[in-house]
Amino acid sequence: MGTPGDITDLARPQPRSHLLDAAMRIITPLLDTDDDKRVIVGLTGPPAAGKSTLSVALAATYERQLGEHRAVAVPMDGFHLSNLELDRLGLADRKGAPETFDAAGFVNLLRRLREERDGVVYAPSFNRALNESIGSDIPVLPQARLIVVEGNYLLLTEGAWAGVRPLLDRALYIDAPQPSRIGSLLRRQRARGLAEADARDWVFRSDEANARVIAATKPLADAVLTRPG
Repeated sequence: MGTPGDITDLARPQPRSHLLDAAMRIITPLLDTDDDKRVIVGLTGPPAAGKSTLSVALAATYERQLGEHRAVAVPMDGFHLSNLELDRLGLADRKGAPETFDAAGFVNLLRRLREERDGVVYAPSFNRALNESIGSDIPVLPQARLIVVEGNYLLLTEGAWAGVRPLLDRALYIDAPQPSRIGSLLRRQRARGLAEADARDWVFRSDEANARVIAATKPLADAVLTRPG
C-alpha cells in the first residue's frame, strides 16, 4: 500500500491532458510487474475538481493498453444513501456530506475488490439525473487489473471512512481553482432544476462546507495534481 508523501508533490497547475499524463506516471509503475496483482488507485479532492472525468479517462486509457475489462472506474458516489433514507434521517439538506453515505458498505466493496478474484464483483453507480444510486451497475470482472476509485472522502480518518485508505495502493488528490469549481457546481445544481438562488445556497452552504472537510485530508495523499481553471 502507498505511504502518504512517498511521491513527489505535483501541485503545479497543469493542462487537463497533462493531468492524465501525470496520474499515469504514478500508476503505470504499479502495473509494470510480472505478477497479476490487482491495483486499486484512489482519486479524491473537493466537489467538481474533475475526479469523475479523470477516473473514466484513466480506466479507458488503461483498458486500451491492458485489454478489455482489465481496467474499471468505480465511484464512491454509488454509496449515497437513498433520498428516502435521507428524509427519514433528516439529512436531505446535507446530501453529499460524509454522514450521508454508507461508508461501511463502501469499505466492504473495496475489501472485496482487493481480495476476490474468482468471480464478478458488482459496484453501484450514481445517476445525477435521478439524483440516486443505481445498485449493481458496474461489473468488475475477475481479470480486472486496475480499479480507479474516485470520491470525496477517501482520506477521512474518522469512523468507517478510516478503513478506505489502507485498501488503496495510491491516493491522488485532485485539486482545482475555486472559481472554476464553483461555476461547475452551480451548473450541476441548476441542471437538477434548482433556481439560481437555491443553487447558490446549496453550493455555498453544503458543497463548500464539504470541500473544507476534504481539503484537510490533502496532506494524507501520495500526490496532489492540480487542474487549471
